[in-house]
Amino acid sequence: MKFYNSIFLLSLVLCVSAQGWFSDAGSFIRDAYRGAGDMWRAYSDMRDANYKNADKYFHARGNYDAAQRGPGGEWAAKVISDAREGWQGGISGRGAEDTRQDQEANAWGRGGGDPNRYRPDGLPSKY
Repeated sequence: MKFYNSIFLLSLVLCVSAQGWFSDAGSFIRDAYRGAGDMWRAYSDMRDANYKNADKYFHARGNYDAAQRGPGGEWAAKVISDAREGWQGGISGRGAEDTRQDQEANAWGRGGGDPNRYRPDGLPSKY
C-alpha cells in the first residue's frame, strides 16, 4: 500500500507542477485528496451493496462526486479509474468490453453526467 501511496503522491506533484498550479496547489491537493475519498466511498458502497449490474452506477457516481470538487478531484478520479481499469482489463482478465463500459461510465460521471443513468432498478435508495 505504501508503494501505491507514493506513486499517487509523486503523480500529484508532477501534475501540479506541469499544470502550473503551484499558486493554487493547496486547493488542488485538498481536492485530489477529497476526490480520492469520494472514489473510495463509491467503491465501498459498491462492495456493501453487492447488487447485480450496479458497478457502472458506482463508477459514474464516484467519478461525478470527485469531479465536483474541482480540478484536483477530477484528476484523482481519472488517475484512480485508469489505474483500476488497467489492472482489471490487463491483469484480472475481465475483458476489454467490460473495461470499455466502465471507462464510459467513469467519463460520464467525471463530465458531470447524472450517475443515475447507470442505476439499476431495485438498487436500495441509500445508495
